[in-house]
Amino acid sequence: MQLTDLISPDRIACDIDAQSKKRALERLSELISRGQENVSTADVFNSLLARERLGATGVGYGVAIPHGRLKNSKLALGAFIKLKKGVDFDALDHQPVDLLFALLVPEKSDSEHLQTLAQLASLFRDEAMRKKLRQVDSGPALHQLFVEWQQSH
Repeated sequence: MQLTDLISPDRIACDIDAQSKKRALERLSELISRGQENVSTADVFNSLLARERLGATGVGYGVAIPHGRLKNSKLALGAFIKLKKGVDFDALDHQPVDLLFALLVPEKSDSEHLQTLAQLASLFRDEAMRKKLRQVDSGPALHQLFVEWQQSH
């Protein structure tokens, strides 16, 4: 699965004012559930929160990749937010997180989502890409960065 299949400009938000991990997860949940039949914001939030309780999804470098499973979805869905100011996300490097890409997969999903998580990890390990993501200030421009990265990999 391509990252660009998971996310569209309307599921990307910039300069979000979230004071906590919980508020950032709520905002991601709102974006993911937008326009999706049978997928509620509450279900998305509960899935992301349940996964966080198992272990933090802050991967370092100011990045988190919260993820979970959804009963009522047949498609993998993604959302991306860039926060105005980083929040504590229990990241491995103890740095505040300001870039968050959420991934939700169907409850009965196979290992394809693991490949998607690996792609996301690769994208966010790229220091130049992180810098570009932090400099751009619109959903469509951020989406274009994801498209360009996907095409080059």
